[in-house]
Amino acid sequence: MKFTEEHLWMRVEDDMVIVGITEFAAAELGEIAFVELPEEGDAVARDDDCAVIESDKASSDILAPIAGEIADVNTALTKNPGLLVDDPVGDGWLFAIMPEDMDELEEFMSEGEYKKFAG
Repeated sequence: MKFTEEHLWMRVEDDMVIVGITEFAAAELGEIAFVELPEEGDAVARDDDCAVIESDKASSDILAPIAGEIADVNTALTKNPGLLVDDPVGDGWLFAIMPEDMDELEEFMSEGEYKKFAG
């Protein structure tokens, strides 16, 4: 897994990159009220707004960590946004990207580096 400074995790599955929020981010957000996900087939550039998480503490824009095409979205979050907090690294994933360049992942933090970063 790779991690961003914006508290996202990325996991490669087949030819896709699955993206979600870290346990640290989930704890900071508190109770999730609403999740807005991108549309399958959307083309995203790195750092494009592509999802929104609204909680009792804040509204957070989720930026695409890499460029590519949205290949899948976790529709379970629309019915049960609490999955983001209950299982952020499992069933609470946000979306999957078919990356333009898989090598982009090398720029991100390892789990050990992220743990030091998040403190």
